[in-house]
Amino acid sequence: MRGIQLSDLNCSVARTLDVVGERWTLLVVRDAFNGKRRFEEFAQSLPIARNILTARLNTLVEHGILAREPYQQRPERFEYRLTDAGRELYPVIIGLLQWGDRHLAGEAGPPLEVTHKACGGHPEARVVCPDCGEEVDPRAARGRYLISEVSG
Repeated sequence: MRGIQLSDLNCSVARTLDVVGERWTLLVVRDAFNGKRRFEEFAQSLPIARNILTARLNTLVEHGILAREPYQQRPERFEYRLTDAGRELYPVIIGLLQWGDRHLAGEAGPPLEVTHKACGGHPEARVVCPDCGEEVDPRAARGRYLISEVSG
């Protein structure tokens, strides 16, 4: 399937991966959830080349996940803030964290604990039916194509 862009596939998962699937992108989003906003903060947190970080930030801005906002006039400097679309990625980040904690943490255990500020509980990513409130696993769900598949 060389030469085919994920965004060309008739699949929302593929299209999403075309935006956030590069290995550094969700780490930038993770850092944004952890309060990082400025280029230098991201650069200090991630072992990533500056040109790659610039490209990832530009992609996130282009797709409305981060907003680039000025915080200084002279010299002109910007910070990156999560948009509503960006905040909707929180369950994805928490889900990846949960999976990694369960399957990859090793003997040392998880490196990070996320707690709910109000009660101290540990947030979890779950798939829940909005109509009945029941938790849904893959065996209890069914997919149905609404648009015919596009042939490559």
